[in-house]
Amino acid sequence: MTTTRSDGSSPSGAALSGAALSGAALSGAAPSSAARSGAAPSGVQETRSSGGGSPGVLDAQPARGAGGVASGSGRTGWFTALLRRVHFFAGLLVGPFLLIAAVSGGLYALTPTIEKAVYSHELTATSNLPGMPLADQIRAAEAYVGSGAAPVAVRPAPEPGATTRVMFADESLPESTTRAIFVDPATTQVRGDLPVYGTSGALPVRHWISDLHRSLHVGAPGRWYSELAASWLGIVALAGLGLWIGRFVRSRRGRRDLLRPNRGHRGYRRLSGWHSAVGIWVVLGALFLSATGITWSTFAGAHVTDLRAAIGGATPSLDTSLDGTATAGGAHADHGGAAPGQPTGAANPATFDAVLAIAKRINVNTGDVEIRPPSAPGTAWVVQEIHRSFPTEVDAVAIDGSTMQVVDRVDFADFPLLAKLSRWGIDLHMGSMFGLVNQLALFALAVGIAALVVLGYAMWWKRRPTRGVAAPPARGALRGAPWWGVGAVVVVAVLIGWVLPMVGYPLAAFVVLDVLLGWRARRRIDRPGRTPVEGVSAATDASSPSRSLAR
Repeated sequence: MTTTRSDGSSPSGAALSGAALSGAALSGAAPSSAARSGAAPSGVQETRSSGGGSPGVLDAQPARGAGGVASGSGRTGWFTALLRRVHFFAGLLVGPFLLIAAVSGGLYALTPTIEKAVYSHELTATSNLPGMPLADQIRAAEAYVGSGAAPVAVRPAPEPGATTRVMFADESLPESTTRAIFVDPATTQVRGDLPVYGTSGALPVRHWISDLHRSLHVGAPGRWYSELAASWLGIVALAGLGLWIGRFVRSRRGRRDLLRPNRGHRGYRRLSGWHSAVGIWVVLGALFLSATGITWSTFAGAHVTDLRAAIGGATPSLDTSLDGTATAGGAHADHGGAAPGQPTGAANPATFDAVLAIAKRINVNTGDVEIRPPSAPGTAWVVQEIHRSFPTEVDAVAIDGSTMQVVDRVDFADFPLLAKLSRWGIDLHMGSMFGLVNQLALFALAVGIAALVVLGYAMWWKRRPTRGVAAPPARGALRGAPWWGVGAVVVVAVLIGWVLPMVGYPLAAFVVLDVLLGWRARRRIDRPGRTPVEGVSAATDASSPSRSLAR
């Protein structure tokens, strides 16, 4: 049996929307009659847990006041209580989404290697002999497809022993997906026929896992899940880091246990030790995944794009128009979701060889390239590097197909710093920047995040009483905060809610719900006929939001 009096903080303090925030944190947890009678404990109390057959496990926490109001002491007690409540509720409510994102992301990190094994036949040529001209390879692919099909893009074999991809538009395929014919450069033999997705050129297995990670295979509504996970991952990680730092500063003898779990601990303390130790080792990686993942999101991603453009950090676009009007994509055009457009007509296969030769004289220095014929009347051919491994090579050049004159060029060396950081962040997030090492590091990070979610739920379950669910940290942390602390929390919360709508909306809804639960709890405590002692007893039970939610 476990008896729990949880420490306190306020979700309302971290919840969004200025007025609702202060209402929940300040007035939403007003003292009950029991608190006014002075019956509430204060300071620090011990929580005794018998989990795991280990009696007498002590966990010092800020005590609740009556009505479940946090009574953190000291100048920073209110802030610690606030972080604890944010970390608890955010982890509890968003944990399933984080777990799905971690598991699917870990699988995706390994897909470049898996892809090479699964599609070895399509990706591998029969010999390392010099390749035939691109024109011959393209004609072989066109003959295989038939019906006068014209390629929308060609990716020449990047190295000896690899195949060339000749890609065709296919209306039966989903958006941003093309039909790729894999051609042996030396023999022009067709080695395979597969759908490929976006700029990344993902093959079916990789694309299936990518779509699971991005949208759970349910389309646009599923993108909300991934944005929710990416947005909240950073919030949970920062709150957890703040709590860890606080414990590290206060603890003198137990600092080593915060860096690696103590094997002598049992029950709740063992779970908590593992949670803290794993958390501190993955926190920077979690923050990185959150920040880079947000750039792909629907709502927050648009804000990031606008902000980068406003401060001169947008990714330069290639001008493909022959009349000087730019038509290329913007800052997020190269995030793997774009596919070549429809050609204006059957391009002469020999032109692919010609524009590639010109591009190599201008700024194309790698074998990983994509050649695209004009996608609209009055536009140029595009030759673009697609080398995502370090050192990054994503230079591009636009060439007039009739005059063979260079229309425009974009060089990665000239990118603004923010654009370079964005490119590197994306490639690290996708596991392509440092090859297998990058993939294994991402997989380990995903395993760590998944373990933290499971450990967090195990801790919550371990501390439950015999009936109901475990009491959460108490509300009312901001009641002990200085005026500037309240103001800072409100301002930061509003800013976060604007930048990350999938944090703002759920938290605003939670604030309203938490205020209503607190109001109901106070009404139960303050009913006529209750004595102060009865009020205190009820406060420790009925004020708990989780108790109310469980009913």
